[in-house]
Amino acid sequence: MAVNLLAKNISQTFKNENREGTCALRGFNFETNKPEIVGIVGLSGCGKSTFLRLVAGLDKPTSGELIYNGKPIEGPDYNRGFIFQSATLYDWLNIYDNIAFGLKARKVFKGQEQKVDEYIELMGLKGFEKSYPHQVSGGMAARASFARTFIQEPELVLLDEPLSALDAFTRMGIQKELLNIQRRTQATFILVTHDLEEAVFLCDRVVVMSERPGRNVGEVTIDLEHPRDRTSAEFIDYRKKILGLFPQEFRERVEF
Repeated sequence: MAVNLLAKNISQTFKNENREGTCALRGFNFETNKPEIVGIVGLSGCGKSTFLRLVAGLDKPTSGELIYNGKPIEGPDYNRGFIFQSATLYDWLNIYDNIAFGLKARKVFKGQEQKVDEYIELMGLKGFEKSYPHQVSGGMAARASFARTFIQEPELVLLDEPLSALDAFTRMGIQKELLNIQRRTQATFILVTHDLEEAVFLCDRVVVMSERPGRNVGEVTIDLEHPRDRTSAEFIDYRKKILGLFPQEFRERVEF
């Protein structure tokens, strides 16, 4: 597998009233190989989402190198899709037009209807095409948000806790759909999550970050075939391995 994203010694400091500013990331290193799913976990505020914004090209790092496909990341690109924690659909557009929005903006008209129909079917949105965001459930809105990103066929997809607000059963269903899409598209996914079970279920590797400022603590390779059984001893062991890289005081609060 070839490295398609390389982050070297990334630091990010935000200016504020404190002259020194707030350091969100310090010397963080990361890479992805096409195609794989890499998870990033860590305590709240450790810089996970900050790192995704840097990879998306929405912000620039204070220092360090961000290389994608051999070139520095200078700004946003359709080749790098970003799925946020909330669905971020356009309220004034129905589900169909929300999904088609990116294609229309890029003036991709050839085969547009067929492609939109394909992703509506793929994400289980059949029958909701003419509904507006406020008329559908959170799960359906999330599916539409995924479809709007995946229809662009990005090589790299950044997922910032996109399932965290959903109920457990909806979340598990969409997790399976994400795996199917990743296999089909052969895209690279970077998943930020607080859910260790989700990380083990979806990811090939899981990177653990320290408390702020975010640094590398460790990495766990998930050597389990798909489909993965959440109740198996091996699955639970991987969850424990990841948890073991968190601070002791945190582990004492959540272990049982």
